[in-house]
Amino acid sequence: MNIQTYQLSLDFEQILNLVRQLPFIEQEKIRQEIEKANREQKLNSFLSDFYTDEISLAEITAEVEAVRSDIYSQQQNHV
Repeated sequence: MNIQTYQLSLDFEQILNLVRQLPFIEQEKIRQEIEKANREQKLNSFLSDFYTDEISLAEITAEVEAVRSDIYSQQQNHV
């Protein structure tokens, strides 16, 4: 079986028209793939926004412990 690939130039309306002609189950698969791509893009954007080499795990742990200690101290003072 020989598979040939063709490339078409379609605008948004043409693509939308083609998708609307598909059975519901195939439209749903396309929707899921688009949502998956969007989630991956958002996650990558989020990770790149917060990625840094400026703080170590030890510094994060020390800060977390300091906050926990403050919270515990406040709870003890209100009891």
